[in-house]
Amino acid sequence: MAAVGAGAASAELVIGWIYVRKYQSQRESEVVSTITAIFSLAIALITSALLPVDIFLVSYMKNQNGTFKDWANANVSRQIEDTVLYGYYTLYSVILFCVFLWIPFVYFYYEEKDDDDTGKCTQIKTALKYTLGFAVICALLLLVGAFVPLNVPNNKNSTEWEKVKFLFEELGSSHGLAALSFSISSLTLIGMLAAITYTAYGMSALPLNLIKGTRSAAYERLENTEDIEEVEQHIQTIKSKSKDGRPLPARDKRALKQFEERLRTLRKRERHLEFIENSCWTKFCGALRPLKIIWGIFFILVALLFVISLFLSNLDKALHSAGIDSGFIIFGANLSNPLNMLLPLLQTVFPLDYILITIIIMYFIFTSMAGIRNIGIWFFWIRLYKIRRGRTRPQALLFLCMILLLIVLHTSYMIYSLAPQYVMYGSQNYLIESNITYDYHKGNSTPSVPKRCDADAPEDQCTVTRTYLFLHKFWFFSAAYYFGNWAFLVVFLIGLIVSCCKGKKSVIEGIDEDDSDISDDEPSVYSI
Repeated sequence: MAAVGAGAASAELVIGWIYVRKYQSQRESEVVSTITAIFSLAIALITSALLPVDIFLVSYMKNQNGTFKDWANANVSRQIEDTVLYGYYTLYSVILFCVFLWIPFVYFYYEEKDDDDTGKCTQIKTALKYTLGFAVICALLLLVGAFVPLNVPNNKNSTEWEKVKFLFEELGSSHGLAALSFSISSLTLIGMLAAITYTAYGMSALPLNLIKGTRSAAYERLENTEDIEEVEQHIQTIKSKSKDGRPLPARDKRALKQFEERLRTLRKRERHLEFIENSCWTKFCGALRPLKIIWGIFFILVALLFVISLFLSNLDKALHSAGIDSGFIIFGANLSNPLNMLLPLLQTVFPLDYILITIIIMYFIFTSMAGIRNIGIWFFWIRLYKIRRGRTRPQALLFLCMILLLIVLHTSYMIYSLAPQYVMYGSQNYLIESNITYDYHKGNSTPSVPKRCDADAPEDQCTVTRTYLFLHKFWFFSAAYYFGNWAFLVVFLIGLIVSCCKGKKSVIEGIDEDDSDISDDEPSVYSI
């Protein structure tokens, strides 16, 4: 098991390294920011993989007939549960460290580095000063989560000291679970907003971009040549006004400057288009065009499966849950959705259900990356950074990694929304007595039959996943996630309409007048 875990971690690091190296700017790449980005991406991927592992372990302890396996006694089951719980503790603590300390420090350090007159000591001091604000927020979240009791003392006449003592006893009995859960839930709430913004759009943009493809480099180059000729004519027209020595009016000077800047951009596009048109990689990608269309169709089918299941699950909560005071929590499913019906069928053939859950989680992450890449990083209506292959600044990569960490936290709740009973119990069964009584040689016998674990199951017969414990410590977060799911569906539909109406992407999309990351160095291939 340890060897498998180490291999998986190594694979996540390799994926993180490939992704970061693919998008980071070659001119502005820094060792510390690169390592931070790779490590953060690896943590995001490893954390996302913990959910199917958690479900697998609780399911593996029981036989299909509802009995525990011989080795799965109470002590072993408790050890497995504690191991998974400690895994969540470790990864969630690392995420808190990255989001509130390490990534902000590295970000502000490189923001100060842009000023050439700033020394390293000043950079570190300034970065620490701003990072301290994030550390204070983290400490406040931990304190609120630790000392806001989920239960209240039974004795209404308790003294103030007894109430304080109760708080510390509750904190000790939960081993800090409530404090960490509150902090993670707060970040998950931010991750929900990021998922609504980026993932919902990426789920529609990524498949349709693969299906539609990009414009022809030769055709774009022809259009670009025509634009260059037109701009050169405008420049010649304006310059001809000053041939007799008369100065140009201020209006013509401004226009001339704009046309000259436009001409520089068009010539830069010309070099990129020429390079891409003659590139062997472009020809290779053209040969893979049918495969891209197949992948696009597959991705859009997964997106539709996800969206339809999420809609039916949310509708089920709206009709059958106890309401907002309970966080719209529902046990089992009164309305069947495609994913909820598919998972029990796949459980009969190991490990198809775990493969499907892993595919959905990975799809969720990669569509999030696609959404961030297409939209860019914004602060309200102000665009902060673009995500461009080979030209992304270190600060933008750090922002991207932080957003992905937050989205990964929200992934577990999204999967729970789709299949609550499966996320809680996996494929566990428990034994119940049948209503039919058999007479064997004048002796009565009531056989036991297996039943799928649900909320009515005895606590000692069904083991709840550790994921569920983290998800539902606080009802008000669950209520916010419920409304967030509706917003996610709306944004997906809007993104689907926008993606259908948009034409094909340029083969060198991102080369424009306001792109500050354009380099005059040797061009690179931008198409996928």
